[in-house]
Amino acid sequence: MKKIHIITPVKDSIELTLQTLEAVTSSRFTIPYTYTVYNDYSTPENTKILKEASERLGFTLVNLEDITDHPSPNYLLVLQIAQEKAIEEEAALCIVESDVTVKPDTLQTLFDETLQRPDCGMSAAITTDAEGIINYPYLYAQEGGNSDFSTEECLSFCCTILSLPFLQKYSFNQLNPAKDWHDAVLTKVSLKLAFRNYLFPHLPVLHSPHGSRPWRKFKEKNLFKYYLYKFTGRRHKMVDPSSN
Repeated sequence: MKKIHIITPVKDSIELTLQTLEAVTSSRFTIPYTYTVYNDYSTPENTKILKEASERLGFTLVNLEDITDHPSPNYLLVLQIAQEKAIEEEAALCIVESDVTVKPDTLQTLFDETLQRPDCGMSAAITTDAEGIINYPYLYAQEGGNSDFSTEECLSFCCTILSLPFLQKYSFNQLNPAKDWHDAVLTKVSLKLAFRNYLFPHLPVLHSPHGSRPWRKFKEKNLFKYYLYKFTGRRHKMVDPSSN
């Protein structure tokens, strides 16, 4: 992997998004990188703010309404475009979601950790709240201490790298277009292709959750509503990739 291609899919939630953009563009790198923000049908007012931010901060803004009539969410299209570009550039693909705030050295260190592990398919920074407590989606790691580890649990796309060897082995065109989110499936695909997935507790990032999927707040406050939304919507169900 010669460089890192960073992407952030965006749909409104403009205050959190601006925090994400500021943090990523303030990151310190020792390798070449590109940063592309995919605006997935934000309001005209927020699209204007994103355009102004791109001119000020120097990232590339892609307005998906210019390239597709498909209504939001268009996460799969973003992944497919980004995969193609990353492979062309011999780059790792790094996803930083729009409710995540990274530290200045997070992304370079995450890249370095990935590069040091030839068997790595996916690698992720752990997410915390403002008090530094591990939060969703990595609650399963709360008792694990600060040691980095490989895992067969789901890696969210909050702040995650997909390695170039993984990108080259599995085309995102095979993903199920009926699904909106694909982190759980790609976690399983990576393992099926004999890669290992790594989680790094020593790389905490601030996750201000539920900006894009507000129904998830019920997991902490009302489990009945959480499972009602989850299973009636079937938006985030982990499925066998062979069924895609």
